[in-house]
Amino acid sequence: MTRREPGRYAVWAPSAREVEIRIDGALHRMTASADGWFTLPDVPAVPGARYAFRLDGQEPWLPDPRSLSQPDGVHADSEVVDPRALRQETGWQGRSLRGRVLYELHLGTFTREGTFEAAIPRLDELVDLGVDAVQLMPIATFPGERGWGYDGVGLYATHAAYGGPTGLARFVAAAHRRGLAVVLDVVHNHLGPAGNHLGRFGPYFTDEHHTPWGSAVNLDQPGSRQVRDFLLGSARQWLVEVGLDGLRLDAVHELHDDSAQHVLAELAEAVADWETETGRPLALIAESDRNQPGTVTPTARGGLGMDMQWADDVHHGVHAWITGERQGYYVDFGSAAALAQVLERVFLHAGTVSTFRDRVWGAPVDPASEHYDAHSFVTFLQNHDQVGNRATGDRIHHGLEPGAHAAAIALILLGPGTPMLFQGEEWAASTPFAYFTDHEEELGRLVSAGRVEEFAAMGWDEQVPDPQAASTHEASILQWAERELPAHARMLDWYRTLIALRHAHPDLHDPDLRRTRAEILAEPTVLLHRGELAVLAHRGPGPLEAGPRASEVLASFGKVHRAADGAVQLEGPGAVVLRPTPAG
Repeated sequence: MTRREPGRYAVWAPSAREVEIRIDGALHRMTASADGWFTLPDVPAVPGARYAFRLDGQEPWLPDPRSLSQPDGVHADSEVVDPRALRQETGWQGRSLRGRVLYELHLGTFTREGTFEAAIPRLDELVDLGVDAVQLMPIATFPGERGWGYDGVGLYATHAAYGGPTGLARFVAAAHRRGLAVVLDVVHNHLGPAGNHLGRFGPYFTDEHHTPWGSAVNLDQPGSRQVRDFLLGSARQWLVEVGLDGLRLDAVHELHDDSAQHVLAELAEAVADWETETGRPLALIAESDRNQPGTVTPTARGGLGMDMQWADDVHHGVHAWITGERQGYYVDFGSAAALAQVLERVFLHAGTVSTFRDRVWGAPVDPASEHYDAHSFVTFLQNHDQVGNRATGDRIHHGLEPGAHAAAIALILLGPGTPMLFQGEEWAASTPFAYFTDHEEELGRLVSAGRVEEFAAMGWDEQVPDPQAASTHEASILQWAERELPAHARMLDWYRTLIALRHAHPDLHDPDLRRTRAEILAEPTVLLHRGELAVLAHRGPGPLEAGPRASEVLASFGKVHRAADGAVQLEGPGAVVLRPTPAG
């Protein structure tokens, strides 16, 4: 893999005959070398210098595709940053993230300031909550000041409004000092529409494959070797140079690759080498809707080698059962039987017909597999997609009684997967998380209109917030002070209790699916058996008619009673963590 040496200017531009570089206003002609690379061997790249490239004498001047910093935006000159200066020694040795409690956050709404610096003091709150790792939504440079980050165009650079690469380095060091790992969400399947200049430099995209965003990233056509190295280099930048602990890879099903070795498998093998180099465990977490266990099967066994993958079916099963929603991709979910299936075997669609897709979908999870287990699947009640891609960005608890919310999260946090929370859910945050952007005027109008049309076609009656309006972003900023209010404090205490139980009891973080069983007591009531312990979840609205007998109640949320024979009763929605009385 070709990597640019620190302190030297170089750019891959096989589409150009000649390349000029402008460094702090001074022009230089670069020297062509092998494989389409252009270099400037006699001028050192001094940190802080601003530079840009011009191809074949044609405007505009373009930022570096491998830029680490874009202080003035995606169209402006790049800034030289020495990657070796981004690591801060903290004594952090890393940890495996499988089975750990993850916490997804969006930096721009996590605090009012929306910066790494402002987020650092809040890390203490996450330590107190009991989470093990923070997962940052994309921070690679994207257009404007505010946004989700999935329209990024600088795959090596850190968004300036968040604090740039220096701010990220401080944040990572602060997290590590507190014992928190840091995972970064990266987007390798497409680039945003504004500021995407890669196609000017070379064959970064191909029309042989298409994605929902247009032409696919070129992973298997002429020139793809350098494109693959570009993506591998970005991953190395985050994991080795910056010192992150893992990457969450967005929508890997849109990485179209007919090569002999899929790019994900190549990345997995590279990361294994980087683990040896750094002496730290590094994690790859894939978002995939294919329901294929091969995603988390080792490359030596023909799989893609990911450590974990998001398990949307678990979300859908819990969400639809607790809320009663059945539209869209929830159509096959909602019953207690579907809930039991995903709790025990992760996928509902496992070589069976998906009504939403109108085709056979997925493959079954083998509970006795030697190559993956329950911790290979990331489970969640809420995440940025399942909240922000609703018309108004409403959170699941905005439409539930607290007891139902408590029941749903107990199934996730004490279930067999690797659980992940979404910022603010732990105190039932009142704020939505809406979709927001900060595009230039013309593109912004198209995005706003498209959002309205999309939800109108779905029959959504609510007023869709304008993504371009600053107020949409403002409304999504967490209000940390509300954690002190009684109802929010009660939910926060429940989350802390569940996480503490998960950490304390081996049965509750056991990844063996063979020791997980979901018993349906009634359509609104399930008993999730986790070894010698169990989670009773009741969605209500009425009382629990026939509860299980328990020798011990470890924790509860809701109106709980114990009958004379030890049976646990709930008057309405709620959850109980218990030790069932042995049969006989």
